Amino acid sequence: MTDPRPAPSPYASRVPVHEQRLDGFGTVRILPLDPAADAAVVHGWVSEERAAFWGMNGLTRDQVAEVYAHMDTLDTHHAFLVVKDGEPAALLQTYDPAADRVSECYPAEPGDVGVHLLLAPTGTGGARPGWTAALSGALMTYVLLGLDRTRIVVDPDVGNDKAIARFLRLGFTAGPAVVLPEIDLPDVYLPEKKAQLAFLRREVAFAG
Repeated sequence: MTDPRPAPSPYASRVPVHEQRLDGFGTVRILPLDPAADAAVVHGWVSEERAAFWGMNGLTRDQVAEVYAHMDTLDTHHAFLVVKDGEPAALLQTYDPAADRVSECYPAEPGDVGVHLLLAPTGTGGARPGWTAALSGALMTYVLLGLDRTRIVVDPDVGNDKAIARFLRLGFTAGPAVVLPEIDLPDVYLPEKKAQLAFLRREVAFAG
């Protein structure tokens, strides 16, 4: 006889840095990324054409795992797998702008935190009205309140119209377009990038 109960989520036993139940949406858990265990999921996302601005198109699964294994050794940059109701929903990266190339392009403030966000593909269900806003609310709660930061800084590529529009809908204020310098280190290479900076202060994010 087949067991009618659903199989437990492979993420259920992992300890989140943040967990939040949102009425009408579900439970969001933010898990420290496991470079090896999560490599297949992340590689699948960053290899898609829509994720070209993430800068990992063409990397193998092992190379993606190596990138995040290196990040795991840093005190200033962190990666997380965001899970909604037991299913992977987003890749979240946070960083200290003072330790990042973005600090060369804008006047950093105490309490700033940098964020990179890659959402999971929509799948066969198509559009998900309100989904991004609800998920982002949980992420902002963690980043601004959980980490006790006062302002989020994002730097999407100027050509990434969808990401820029999404941040503006969430209440971000557009800053200047800047050129982020290339970085060439033994463990990481980041090409020069023209980015659109945007900012969200804590009092704006939670004004309602």
